[in-house]
Amino acid sequence: MIDHIGIPVSDYARSKAFYLAVSTPIGAALVMEVPPEFIDGKHAAGFGRHGKPSFWIGDGEESIGKVHVAFTVDSRAAVDAFHAAALAAGATDNGAPGLRPHYHEHYYGAFVIDPDGHNIEAVCHAPESAT
Repeated sequence: MIDHIGIPVSDYARSKAFYLAVSTPIGAALVMEVPPEFIDGKHAAGFGRHGKPSFWIGDGEESIGKVHVAFTVDSRAAVDAFHAAALAAGATDNGAPGLRPHYHEHYYGAFVIDPDGHNIEAVCHAPESAT
């Protein structure tokens, strides 16, 4: 059900160094960094195992206390349905369903802000022909 989770950090460089240090003993590594131009001028780093980032950090003191949770789904249609249902249930749009190729070629996701201000996502990693 959970694809990945992200937490905001107050000092990106310090936190990145910390998670680099603690990743090695548990068999994880820095898998990906997303350039600031893709996420409102903020830095983000994804840590994980076997080439998949499943734990993310991102800078932004103004969002300390808010988390990001992404649910994995089996189809792009399920991403679309999640987004529509979330908006109907009172969420705020934070990124319409669509491809996010800066993560990878088939990354299809949608983002909403839940009633408590958390960034909630549904994501499908399968190619369109597979969904």
